[in-house]
Amino acid sequence: MGAQTTTAFDLARFSRALEERDSQTQLEMYAPGAEVVITDQITTPGNPRVLTGRDEIRGWIEDVSAREMTHAVGHCVEDEHGAALTEACRYPDGTNVICATVIELSDGLIARQTIVQAWDQN
Repeated sequence: MGAQTTTAFDLARFSRALEERDSQTQLEMYAPGAEVVITDQITTPGNPRVLTGRDEIRGWIEDVSAREMTHAVGHCVEDEHGAALTEACRYPDGTNVICATVIELSDGLIARQTIVQAWDQN
């Protein structure tokens, strides 16, 4: 019987992919059946946006990555079960977005991600 290997999640790589708007690298870090739950002023806690599986997650990541905006990952923490980070984004018109993300891992891949975000009112 061979030794079991577990792939470790690379939070620095994920953070870099967010900041560089690298949708392909981000998507590779999600498990095939991953779930992303997004709560904001449009998708409230009582009715969050839920994306299930890489195909649904791909559309969301590609949309956000294609937008003309900057992304700056702030404070990050991680352990063997997951990670959390903050992300500050800014659109060219000056609109700011702040995002807090909690990631649950399974075999080194994102199994579940919970996102709470808020942005400036225009």
